[in-house]
Amino acid sequence: MRTTRPGRNGALTVEAAGCVLWRRSPVTGELELCLVHRPKYDDWSWPKGKLKRGEDPLAGALREVAEETGYTAVPAAELPSTRYLAQGRPKRVRYWAAEAVSGTFTPNDEVDRLLWLPRTWPAVTSPRRWTPASSTPSSPPSARPPETARAAASPHRPQGFTPRSCTPIGSFTSSA
Repeated sequence: MRTTRPGRNGALTVEAAGCVLWRRSPVTGELELCLVHRPKYDDWSWPKGKLKRGEDPLAGALREVAEETGYTAVPAAELPSTRYLAQGRPKRVRYWAAEAVSGTFTPNDEVDRLLWLPRTWPAVTSPRRWTPASSTPSSPPSARPPETARAAASPHRPQGFTPRSCTPIGSFTSSA
């Protein structure tokens, strides 16, 4: 695990990286963003993970995407990083926008479900600032990526949506 200088509480910062993975819908051609479900935490997040010792952050982000989603990704711009405490230690996650170009999702111990959601879905574009009455997010899609999107607890999820109502989907398929 890669760490850097001590954080405010004296603990070393855990370094991680991931991608806001996107594709064009095979049905509508609209932009879709990928979220993965982690059964260990029962949450939804962008594909991400801890860097290996000495690993380049972008290489680690692409490795994590491949491990968690089964997709090969082509990176684009680096996005804002997130910082938070994880198990009492400071953690920094660097993100890149990346296009999914090939692959197939296979559930595993770390990630058991994958969703391709329209970029206008509230929890993807701005999970903490969505106002259902306005039907538009109050912050732009380029807002800081969430550490996780806790869909089950979110008051802003689409009606009837729960993590348990989602089924894994394969390579560039659509669930209706």
